[in-house]
Amino acid sequence: MADLKYTRILLKVGGEALATPGGFGIDPEKVEELAHKIKRVRDMGVQVAVVAGAGNIWRGQTGMKHGMDRATADYMGMLATVLNGLALQDALERIGADTRVQTAIAMQEVAEPYIRRRAIRHLEKGRVVILAGGTGNPFFTTDTAAALRAMEIDANVMVKATKVDAIYDTDPHQDPTAKRFSHLTYLEALNLRVQVMDSTALTLCMDNNLPIIVINLWNEGSIERVVYGEDIGTLVS
Repeated sequence: MADLKYTRILLKVGGEALATPGGFGIDPEKVEELAHKIKRVRDMGVQVAVVAGAGNIWRGQTGMKHGMDRATADYMGMLATVLNGLALQDALERIGADTRVQTAIAMQEVAEPYIRRRAIRHLEKGRVVILAGGTGNPFFTTDTAAALRAMEIDANVMVKATKVDAIYDTDPHQDPTAKRFSHLTYLEALNLRVQVMDSTALTLCMDNNLPIIVINLWNEGSIERVVYGEDIGTLVS
């Protein structure tokens, strides 16, 4: 524990991290790979909470483009995060990691309700806590839910795990001259309108001085390097 810079983290992953190669649905192999990454960090003595998006199952923007009510579309997305949470819980428990799923929308038959003090107690006991259902309110993204939960559970850092290794000024997959940032202030990130995280989540982190580290989830050992305090990805602080 003495060598760790961060001992309690909130890991935010997009729904695409669990998706099939086509980008939709749940790929059991990807879920299992993610579970192993999380367990390795937990086994280091780090307390890990996870918020997963739902873009692999449902994107509210798609429904809205066809005239769907925004609140309805968002509630559907929140329910989809529970599906991802249950899949990740199953994968973690099959490899020996005690896990709890807590949801912001009550559904007692499948998960615990989100209760802050109970979530913290689970973390203290070494359980991975998967926080599903967003904030329980429409009009908020899972990024904002992750920022909110990170502060509620007193996480040291929010780790935004994506498919790029840092924040760039443009999409590095499309622009080979994209500029990479190793550090940004919250205001710089807001002014750049970075695509990695929405402005509400960034502002929430800024107002509460919660550092954000953006990394590539699939780079070997990336989460471990974060908790050891190594220079990796982009730090927003």
